[in-house]
Amino acid sequence: MKKHDFTPDWLEREPDRQTFRSIFKWGAKDRFKNPSQGFFNVIKEELGLSNADFQTPVNLGNKSVENTLETTISPEDIILFETIVGQENLFLDTYSRLKYSTGKSMEDILNLRQGKIEDISDIVVHPRNRVDIEKIVALCHEKKTPLHVYGGGSSVTLGLTCPKGGVNLVMNTHMNKMIKFNEMNHTITVEPGMMGPEYEDLLNHAPEKLNAKRRYTGGHFPQSFEFSSVGGWVVTLGSGQASSYYGDACDLVISQEYVTPTGTFKTHDFPATATGPKINDIMKGSEGCFGVLVAVTMKIFQYQPETARQFTFMFPEFETAVNAAQQISQAESGMPSILRLSDPEETDVAMKMYGLNGSLPDKYMGFKGLKPESRCLLMGQTDGENYFSKNLFKQIKKTCKANQGLYLTGYPMKKWQKGRFSDPYMRDALNDFGVLIDTLEASVTWEHLQALYHAVRDYIKKQPHTICMTHASHFYAQGTNLYFIFITKMQNIDEFRLFQRGIIEKIEENFGSLSHHHGVGRMLVPWMEKHLGKKQMDVLRAIKKHFDPHNIMNPGGLGL
Repeated sequence: MKKHDFTPDWLEREPDRQTFRSIFKWGAKDRFKNPSQGFFNVIKEELGLSNADFQTPVNLGNKSVENTLETTISPEDIILFETIVGQENLFLDTYSRLKYSTGKSMEDILNLRQGKIEDISDIVVHPRNRVDIEKIVALCHEKKTPLHVYGGGSSVTLGLTCPKGGVNLVMNTHMNKMIKFNEMNHTITVEPGMMGPEYEDLLNHAPEKLNAKRRYTGGHFPQSFEFSSVGGWVVTLGSGQASSYYGDACDLVISQEYVTPTGTFKTHDFPATATGPKINDIMKGSEGCFGVLVAVTMKIFQYQPETARQFTFMFPEFETAVNAAQQISQAESGMPSILRLSDPEETDVAMKMYGLNGSLPDKYMGFKGLKPESRCLLMGQTDGENYFSKNLFKQIKKTCKANQGLYLTGYPMKKWQKGRFSDPYMRDALNDFGVLIDTLEASVTWEHLQALYHAVRDYIKKQPHTICMTHASHFYAQGTNLYFIFITKMQNIDEFRLFQRGIIEKIEENFGSLSHHHGVGRMLVPWMEKHLGKKQMDVLRAIKKHFDPHNIMNPGGLGL
């Protein structure tokens, strides 16, 4: 057998029911994706590993979750909750409580793989409608019982943990319906538990399903799209791969309806209004700390896949690629829906992943001065009305070529799109052998981009045998985001926390935002006051006290 022919015995079996693995496994229980041979070889080479390191899996999490953890909710109060939602929508078993109190952060996964049960709710309820939620919120307010909200479960910021126990509302079971479709206004109103695929399918097939004249799209496609909810996008200020054209989740929200401990309210759906600071904006990103989102009205857009044009360019170095992306973002000729810039390390890993090293295209790029360890890949797609998309595509090609970009057709972009939503499955396969892969992202202005990029990368690369792939994938006239993906051999959770904390501090020190599109959760709470300042935190605390005087709504979330 050749050195690079070895393939680990990747686990491709549905997790057993009631196991820790069934909770932390990404996505569908019967879907898997393992690293390609090229990617596997890169990991071994860069992490200093051998085939022997991939002979025996570690911490598969196949142990069953034992039903041993007692709830602290009194029997009398349990009956009150059961009266509201019905016995079939209330769960007290340890497995259910753990499942809905756990997200997909690396810390969540490491704990579950080690069989740890901590910071879980006392009771899980699946509200059937808004009336159920109003009664539950009122009861929790009266009893001073902590209340948490679960959407799709894809949080990567410790956003679902319940340190004070309490009640967990699971929204995607029943609260997943369309409330109103308004083709004239180009809006749709849905319950927050509607999942991404159902939402997009409804809009794509609007003529058949909604008696509409046209097909539409929501324009929001995070990597967690298949397993995240519309409400989750809104309350965590999410962003999708097509955000540069359609906007982030905060740009898509027209109005919201909330149930809070001190009452209910609905913001207006005017396209614009000057009636003071907008409560609608205050509630975006509130992560369940002020109330429960029960309905949201979102913008919709014409669905025109036939006008899409994909493009890929290779640049000689990171700086020229950044200059091209900045010029595209500030040209005022429109924005591509997708724009993704990979740094030299991510570009080299991609080349090796797809077996392109040493190929004819690789040699041709070398001939053109595009060398490994410096060259950078820029990919994207234009959308919209046909002439707009065509003209923007033309302008982007002109800008990239003026910045020494070599056009590689749209094929690499199309290939990337095919694996976009399935790539997260690889994390489980790598984690099975103790290989940690995680990400942190930050928004940054053009002015500070280079300093942030180098400071964070330098810190990550000080960890021996560590891959650090960096890309920007959300662009604005004023700046972009940097997304740091790090891969290393690490299993100790305390070691991971220390490493992660250092990355966050480097981001903060170099004028990056604490988060660009994943929310705050509990992971970033320790830096909130330093980042925002006491005055701004005092404003959030005042709002919290107004809506939630007993501090029952996701207590501790956002640092409140």
